[in-house]
Amino acid sequence: MSGDGFHVDMHVKVLDDRVVERAKTRGLDALVYAPHFTRLPNIRAKADAFADDDLRIFPAREIFTGDWRNRRHVLAVGLEEPVPDFITLEGAMRELDRQDAAVLAPHPEFLTVSLSEREIRAYDVDAVEIYNPKHWPEHNERAREVARATDRPGFTSSYAHLRGIVGEAWTTFQEPAGSAAELADLLKSRAPRRVFHRRGIGHRLRCTAEFAHLFYENSWGKVDRVLLSATEPTHPRHIAYDGRFDDVAVY
Repeated sequence: MSGDGFHVDMHVKVLDDRVVERAKTRGLDALVYAPHFTRLPNIRAKADAFADDDLRIFPAREIFTGDWRNRRHVLAVGLEEPVPDFITLEGAMRELDRQDAAVLAPHPEFLTVSLSEREIRAYDVDAVEIYNPKHWPEHNERAREVARATDRPGFTSSYAHLRGIVGEAWTTFQEPAGSAAELADLLKSRAPRRVFHRRGIGHRLRCTAEFAHLFYENSWGKVDRVLLSATEPTHPRHIAYDGRFDDVAVY
């Protein structure tokens, strides 16, 4: 990896000492940490615990909007306040705009979990993911088409649910970011960036492992407790949200 620029893996789900070590070995300057079904204060605390002078870790949220069978994932960077899962897409976008967060479209038009070209046009989306290791080549080509058609800048990430794929794809900005708010500013201003990913058989094998993990990630058994219990931390009717999202909750 070239030393020029600020190298960011724009979306990882896992974070521990081994992830940090791998990120540094891969030459990354920062990770965007956005685990599923975890409230922002907890994400922020863990990010702070593992960050150091050599690797910045920016807290973020991949918000599950809509119901389980018709959901749209939205990646938000630069949030100040928690936002729950399983609220309407319109309600989520309104809240992200209120907080002036950067809004990203991960894995666009992939399966039934992603923002469509029409939805990206309709909302203030700041960047579109144009390469994702869970995609097959035709999915990445379609993602690039969506970014071009909607005139949105691209980004990429490892989308790592497994440690071994951290740093397999990254986005390089010309300017550094010292905080999630600064990264959000780069994204919202459409700052110049380049998108890279590794190649070769090792990369393909790691991508295949991530794709296989997709079936667990999307299983009903993993999330039924989130949908059925308002005691879960990102359920929109959790007491922590003080009823602010009751009007846009889908569960």
